Amino acid sequence: MGYRTSSSCVNLRFQHRKASLPIRLIAEADAAVAAIRRKPSQEHQDIYHSQSVDTNTSSHVSAHLPPDHNMYTFMLHSCSNITSLKQIHTHMLISGLDQNIFIGTKLVTLYAKYGSMVDAGLVFDNLPNKNIFSYNTMIAGYVKNGHCEESLRVYARMQGEGIEPDNFTFPFLLKACAGLSVLREGKLIHYHIRRNGLESDVFVGAALIDMYAKCLKIEDARQVFNKISERDMVLWTAMISGYAHNGHDYEALSTFQQMQRAGLATDSITIISVLLACTHLGTLQRGKCVHGYIIINGFESDVNVANALIDMYGKCGSIYFAHKLFDIMPERDVISWSAMIAGYGMHGQCETALVFFRQMQRAGIRPNYVTFISVLSACSHAGLVNEGWEYFDSMHRVYCIKPSLRHYACMVDLLGRCGHLDEAKDFIEKMPLEPDAGVWGALLGGCRIHCNIELGEHAAEYLFSVEPQNAGYYVLLSNIYATCCRWDGVAKVRTLMRVRKLKKTPGCSFIEVYSKVHSFVAEEKSHPQSGEIYAMLEILAKRLKEAGYVPDTKSVLEGLE
Repeated sequence: MGYRTSSSCVNLRFQHRKASLPIRLIAEADAAVAAIRRKPSQEHQDIYHSQSVDTNTSSHVSAHLPPDHNMYTFMLHSCSNITSLKQIHTHMLISGLDQNIFIGTKLVTLYAKYGSMVDAGLVFDNLPNKNIFSYNTMIAGYVKNGHCEESLRVYARMQGEGIEPDNFTFPFLLKACAGLSVLREGKLIHYHIRRNGLESDVFVGAALIDMYAKCLKIEDARQVFNKISERDMVLWTAMISGYAHNGHDYEALSTFQQMQRAGLATDSITIISVLLACTHLGTLQRGKCVHGYIIINGFESDVNVANALIDMYGKCGSIYFAHKLFDIMPERDVISWSAMIAGYGMHGQCETALVFFRQMQRAGIRPNYVTFISVLSACSHAGLVNEGWEYFDSMHRVYCIKPSLRHYACMVDLLGRCGHLDEAKDFIEKMPLEPDAGVWGALLGGCRIHCNIELGEHAAEYLFSVEPQNAGYYVLLSNIYATCCRWDGVAKVRTLMRVRKLKKTPGCSFIEVYSKVHSFVAEEKSHPQSGEIYAMLEILAKRLKEAGYVPDTKSVLEGLE
């Protein structure tokens, strides 16, 4: 039945509801509706006319008659802020059209768009005869606004009402499971996907791969990928991204090569994931090959791709190329500046990193929490205590950024490196957050540099309790004892490590030769050229000795490799 066939009944209901609402709300709602009626956009005028609304006739209708659902449709399309939305919603409540399933779902979409999920939930709860479209809208709204648990509750409610999900439902549910890292619920959703015959859907498959990857189950992600015969760019990208973010970097690059051989186009997300894999591996030559691919395929103007390139060059040892790329960027965002600050900090050019930060401030770019991690780290490596305090204090005072545990760890590292160990301990005790292993580990590192046994033991006691299997902390404490010639302490740590069956993780070095990365650990002889390598090492050791170099072996922890 149309909404204009019984206008007298609608009008009576309209007047009754209008009388029951506060005068202020009625006035605001009437003003908003009148404004949109007077000046709708051309697009909405076309919609209005295409649906046979006689504007000449409607101009003679009483001003107290409510608009019909067609009018509300383009009023909602015209809505540009939440204030206008609430005014239009008030008028809809008066007219009784708020329970129209189409208009009500549109209201849910707009409230979710403006981040007001409480209002979206109220509208949704009052909708009669909810359908799959309204449920999908509500689930998507919760996920997009970070309320992942609520989205799963809505899905449970949807199941209880006997409404079957579709291929639009599952990607958002899987994104919620990925955001919460809830593998059990993710597997249950996967079971529902199989039951509904949607496992071969590429969008559902991509969401499944992403969910498993973010729940650290990359093998399960690959199984999903292998089962889908017709793979598109989204699916390949999900697999590459999953590998790169789980540290399976060689697999990420191999999958990218397979994607290229399959003749599929790539997008910026694919490229960024491939560059991340190159960054993790430190493969500068492969990174340069990807850079060439970016230029050939026209991705160099994408700011996100450019940022990933800067990060790759900076972390793969070529800060010069990173700087050159930065200079030619037509637009730079906070990530661009942060990548340069981090790059120079990693290369020991801490003063240059801080110069970049000051230039960033002058350019009017607001730093984010990642920027400050790089800035504080640069201060730590340069020994700039006063500047570090100034930047740390400015986070909340100037930029309203609440320091995280990583920022506190940077400050403890700065104070510890510079010998302000008592100040670092006092700083930890006054933290508004519960200090974690990163914070106490930074203090233990400072104690190692300045040979503070008492404070080192205090930090180690906490670290041994929260991460008892992390051999690195035992080695640090042992090195403190060894440096101070406390051999009883060294023996105690060695005994504790044997009892807990811990071994020191051997150091590993990487070198890239002709686009191939070679790794080496101490005394390893598995490399095919190990004979030549050790012969050269003997020559270098002899030359170092002749030059007067004497290695510091006080803190070497032998026998635990």
